[in-house]
Amino acid sequence: MATRKPMAGGFLWMIAILAGAIWGVMAGNPMKGILIGTFAGAAMAAAIWLLDRSRR
Repeated sequence: MATRKPMAGGFLWMIAILAGAIWGVMAGNPMKGILIGTFAGAAMAAAIWLLDRSRR
């Protein structure tokens, strides 16, 4: 029986939050950047989860 290696989206989520925070600091509104990064990262992680789920 072949074992399946699942994909992980947590790394992209973390990178999106950090990138959003950096963008937010440069734009003068760090909280807005963190929120945008969080939602963008969640969307990417969910997309990876859905793709991985369909690979079964």
